[in-house]
Amino acid sequence: MKFSSTDSYVAPHDLTVAVNAAIALERPLLVKGEPGTGKTELARQVAASLGLEMIEWNIKSTTRAQQGLYEYDAVSRLRDSQLGDPKVEDVRHYIKKGKLWQAFEAEQKVVLLIDEIDKADIEFPNDLLQELDKMAFHVYETGETISAKQRPVVIITSNNEKELPDAFLRRCFFHYIRFPDMETMKQIVEVHFPGLKSDLLGAALAQFYEIRDTQGLKKKPSTSEVLDWLKLLLAEDLSPEDLKRDGVNALPKLHGALLKNEQDVALFERLAFLARGQRR
Repeated sequence: MKFSSTDSYVAPHDLTVAVNAAIALERPLLVKGEPGTGKTELARQVAASLGLEMIEWNIKSTTRAQQGLYEYDAVSRLRDSQLGDPKVEDVRHYIKKGKLWQAFEAEQKVVLLIDEIDKADIEFPNDLLQELDKMAFHVYETGETISAKQRPVVIITSNNEKELPDAFLRRCFFHYIRFPDMETMKQIVEVHFPGLKSDLLGAALAQFYEIRDTQGLKKKPSTSEVLDWLKLLLAEDLSPEDLKRDGVNALPKLHGALLKNEQDVALFERLAFLARGQRR
C-alpha cells in the first residue's frame, strides 16, 4: 500500500515519503503548513490513491474529543421514558457514533482525516491520546469496548495556531508541507489548467512569487489563491502584457484573489506612491 501523486494532485517526493512512512509505522500523520497548501486535499488524495473510503472530522473551536468517539443523549432518553416509549430499554438508541467509532467499525481500512486540530481546546489532542494509540475506546453506557477492525490511516492537519502537546507529537509522524517552488507550482498549475500558455504562466507566477516576497505582507497568497487568480486571468482573457505593473499602479490585476485584507492592499498602494515619488 503505497501513496504517490495522482492525476489531480502533485505530491513532492518528501511528502510521499512521509505519507508512506506513517502508513508503514501505523502512526497518525501530522501535517502542518501554510493555509491553502493542500493539507486537507492530501487526505482526499491519499484515499483516492489507495482506493480507500475517507471519513472526515472537521474540528471547530467548540469541538470536544468525546464527540469523535460517541455522544449519549440522556435528555432524549429521559423524555421518552416519561412518554412510556419502549425503546428506552435499549440505551443504544440514544448513542450517536462519532467519526472515530465509524472508522473503527469499518470492515475495510479507511482514511480518517482530523482536520485543523489546532482550532480546538489545548486539551483536545491529549484527550485522544489513548484512543489513537490503542485504536480502541470504552463505551461506559453499554459496557462494551470498540476496537478498530482495520487500523485506519489517520491524517491530522494543523495550521499551527496552537502548540500541540509533546505527548501527542510523540505518537505522530510529522511533516511540514513547504510552499511549492516555481517548478513544482508549474506542475500543480498544469494539473488544474492543462495547456496554459507558457508566457502567461511565466508572467503570472513571476508576479505571484514577487508578491509573496514583498516585505511587510500580512498574509501571503497561497496555492489555492494563485489557482483562483489564474482562473480569473483566463476568464478575462488577459495577456502577459496586461499583467505588467508600473509605478502608477502597483496592485496586481484582479488583486482580490491574492490580497485578502485591507492592510496588504494599502501596502501595495503605498509602494505605488513611493515609486511615483522616485520618478519625479
